[in-house]
Amino acid sequence: MNRFASIAKYTVMTVLAVISIIPILWMISGSLRPYEELFKYSSSLNFHLFVPVRPTLANFKEVIFNERNPFLRYITNTLFVAGIVTLLVLLVNSMSAFAFAKLRFRGKAMVFALFMSAMIIPGEVTLVPNYLLMNYFGWLNSYKALVIPSMLSVFGIFLLRQFFAEIPDEILEAAKIDGASMPRTFSRIVLPAAVPPMITLALMTFLGNWDSYLWPLIVINDEKKQMIQVAIAAFSSVEGTDWSKILAASTISTVPILILFLFLQRYYIQGITMSGVKG
Repeated sequence: MNRFASIAKYTVMTVLAVISIIPILWMISGSLRPYEELFKYSSSLNFHLFVPVRPTLANFKEVIFNERNPFLRYITNTLFVAGIVTLLVLLVNSMSAFAFAKLRFRGKAMVFALFMSAMIIPGEVTLVPNYLLMNYFGWLNSYKALVIPSMLSVFGIFLLRQFFAEIPDEILEAAKIDGASMPRTFSRIVLPAAVPPMITLALMTFLGNWDSYLWPLIVINDEKKQMIQVAIAAFSSVEGTDWSKILAASTISTVPILILFLFLQRYYIQGITMSGVKG
């Protein structure tokens, strides 16, 4: 019975994995096709549904060396913003989570409850207030509008707090007896032990900013400062949609995320296991 259950489990997992990877394979295949071939084999199940008849790199060449939409500049912009936001999120949210987990101060439970209640508010609801705030500060059309509002992650605080709460108080007390200050204890003892959940939060933050579309579209007007997802959407206009170029651009934009996940997936899974399911 256990063997049958194991076979059934792995069969279901394999089917789900195949279903998940089919759109990615079709995207890569479409990026290697000329436009007139793109939808020619999409309505039937055959070998050429995923294998181009006339493979070409012309789509990638036109995307990368497009003078109107300098795609490499957009990638650099997005890497810069996503990297800065990720570092700031790790710094700010780790300190906040540690305070909620281990420090004692008046109203801590109420403040934490208010933070958690913010998780149920859709991001679209705060678009207009945030835009007006950025306009008031004079940060529109600058990277400040992309970085500063993204520094705080309520989910990140919750994720890290779950892990920090599991650290024995005796370890912190021993460090205090040895003369270590609270910042030193945090940087030398707490953070090194929190590598898996920190990497988990870093991956989720980087991915969220890499895929961000609506907020950069609203606050950034200068094309030289625009983000990659807005640049991909620029291949669609009133004149038509160049799906071959969109698929090529999407394939390029997927590569950094895949590389990050391949190198850090062990920590990501460990961080979710250690932090997300603990009470």
